[in-house]
Amino acid sequence: MTSGASGESRAAEGSGRSSRRVSTGGLVIVDKPPRLTSHDVVGRIRRLAGTRRVGHAGTLDPMATGVLVIGVDKATRLLGHLALTEKEYSATIRLGQATDTDDADGETVAETSAAGVTDAALHAAAAALTGEIRQVPPGFSAVKVGGTRAYRLAREGAAPQLAARTVTVRALDIVAVRRLGDLLDADVTVTCSSGTYIRALARDLGAALGVGGHLTVLRRTRVGPYRIGSAHTLDQLAASFEMITLADAAAAAFPRRDLTAEQARLVAHGGRLPASEMAGPGPVAAFGPDGALIALLAEEGGQARPFAVFAS
Repeated sequence: MTSGASGESRAAEGSGRSSRRVSTGGLVIVDKPPRLTSHDVVGRIRRLAGTRRVGHAGTLDPMATGVLVIGVDKATRLLGHLALTEKEYSATIRLGQATDTDDADGETVAETSAAGVTDAALHAAAAALTGEIRQVPPGFSAVKVGGTRAYRLAREGAAPQLAARTVTVRALDIVAVRRLGDLLDADVTVTCSSGTYIRALARDLGAALGVGGHLTVLRRTRVGPYRIGSAHTLDQLAASFEMITLADAAAAAFPRRDLTAEQARLVAHGGRLPASEMAGPGPVAAFGPDGALIALLAEEGGQARPFAVFAS
């Protein structure tokens, strides 16, 4: 990890002002607290970094906590690719109650005793929700319907019928079960593809068991190579603003290709290279002889073309 503050900014920080400036930017791995939106966190980082060029790689619901990958300045160009990487979560699913939002922030719309749900039935239903599955996003979600977010329509009483989409749940493991009268709380861990809604898994698990279900706790523990152990709270970042450098961020997230000085010059000006099968299908991070990130490459048709150039 490396600090994103310059000497001038450090002086300002010491005087209690948040006027940091970053030259090329980097990634900030935030441990998002509950009740804040992902946009709220972006706003905090904008003030800490001293730039408005800040974004995130995948929204977390307000009730959720955990890994939120934030890009600053040039690193915002990595975010769309990081958002597509595999993610991990720990969560608690409550069986016996369904809500209109599929989580604890919603209103209860149905209650059915889960006292008769056996451990064997629970594990079998979870196993049926793993692999490549078709999943309908929650009605209260950011999916756009005719240019309008689904949650806006749902709040207006016109919840849309959303189309199912294919997602991959590599693992849905039951790690603990607590029986609370007619309710059953199941602690789970989930490893899944981008675009998977853990709220929808809770809903569908309850539906499969005939008792309804919703999410009561959600914590994201990994986004691609970035784990909760490397995340910082907003208070920690306010005290010492740290970023992963652009080069380190790309090296951790993508296959690496090292270029000669002449290749680096060519790529920095939009030129193409022969594909390197050892690097992988892409995106591939291309680095100059000095270790600086030059570009992200897409390799196809025997050629590697830059689609995001970072070299000045």
